[in-house]
Amino acid sequence: MTSIAHRMATLFRTKANKALDRAEDPREVLDYSYTQQQEMLQKVRRGVADVATSRKRVDLQINQLRQSSGKLEGQAQQALAAGREDLAREALSRRTAVASQLTDLQTQQASLQAEEEKLTLASQRLQAKVDTFRTSKETIKARYTAAEAQTRITEAVTGIGEEMGDVGLAMQRAEDKTEQLQARAGALDELLASGALEDATLPAGRDDIQAELERVTAGQDVDKELARMKAQLPASATPPAVEGRSAEQGPPDQEATS
Repeated sequence: MTSIAHRMATLFRTKANKALDRAEDPREVLDYSYTQQQEMLQKVRRGVADVATSRKRVDLQINQLRQSSGKLEGQAQQALAAGREDLAREALSRRTAVASQLTDLQTQQASLQAEEEKLTLASQRLQAKVDTFRTSKETIKARYTAAEAQTRITEAVTGIGEEMGDVGLAMQRAEDKTEQLQARAGALDELLASGALEDATLPAGRDDIQAELERVTAGQDVDKELARMKAQLPASATPPAVEGRSAEQGPPDQEATS
């Protein structure tokens, strides 16, 4: 069962890969990859902006602490001049705490500065890669489009394409059917001529011999009818055809008359 399931899974993945390969348009894949790279670049840029913002806040806090440190030092000097050593001591104590905070902030400032420079460099490198990919993407898309058009033109010319292949098959079927009908018509004509088949448009039982006999009989009937009509004519009436022949023969021979 495990072997059968493994084979079925392999077959399913193979069919799915073939289906995806047929449905996949490389141009869409390239555009999607370019979009993903642009989104990644935007994230890096937002990271640079966030780090820069944090560094800027630390810079402001450092400036404030420096001002506070300077102010406390001034107050300590004034208190000492006024004979208030206790106040001077307190001011200097606070100045020491501010200095400690200032040191921590300066450490954070250096770290944020390094991180900002690192992200800025990464952003610049990624921008260069995205620009290179965009150029390559457009070049590949143009080549793919040209190759696709050339392939379709060649398929159309050679009849290999699906559309032209269907047209070619339809024309071939039409030619085959026409030739078949012509051959059938010629065979039927030969069979009719040989008498193997009868003409269905003629009365039943008629063939070429019967038709010939009917033509001969019809000619004899015409001759008989003509003779009958001649016999019914008066004796003085001479058919025009006979008079014509007498005129051509001339007057009767005198010797024969005498």
